[in-house]
Amino acid sequence: MTTYGELHDEDGRGALRFVRRYPHPPERVWQALTEPEHLAHWFPTDIEGDRAAGATLRFVFRSGEGPEFEGTMLTCDPPKLLEFMWGPDLLRFELAADDGGTVLTLTDVLSEFGKGARDAAGWHQCLDALSYVVDDETVPASVGERWREVSPYYIDRFPAEAATIGPPQT
Repeated sequence: MTTYGELHDEDGRGALRFVRRYPHPPERVWQALTEPEHLAHWFPTDIEGDRAAGATLRFVFRSGEGPEFEGTMLTCDPPKLLEFMWGPDLLRFELAADDGGTVLTLTDVLSEFGKGARDAAGWHQCLDALSYVVDDETVPASVGERWREVSPYYIDRFPAEAATIGPPQT
């Protein structure tokens, strides 16, 4: 399994897919995906709202990096599937038990193809941080620089059309 994300087509839309393996059971990884005290260390926003299908969600950047926005919880099936609209993007976190650990597949069905490389680098950084959270370790500050390190990889390997939207201005 690669730690780099891939770009593929999903129902006519560009989609990012990451596959990571964690040496912990799905229940442990599920906690990191859904509980606010864990999300705060790896997910780009706070997620306000019920973890129940149909619930309205609100996403709030902790340090004001962007405006808050809404989404909808589509599926919450512990500890196997978490799927929600993250603004106009569809995020799907699938967990599968694997020899005492868990394989996590993150799919981001993009609302705009041009942000593929940008968002791939962002999710790459987030999943690197998630590894520390799942291991119950402090996320080192250096993980915050991961986006800059991996962004050129995605720009070089994805089609040029997937790299037309760069990082937001802060």
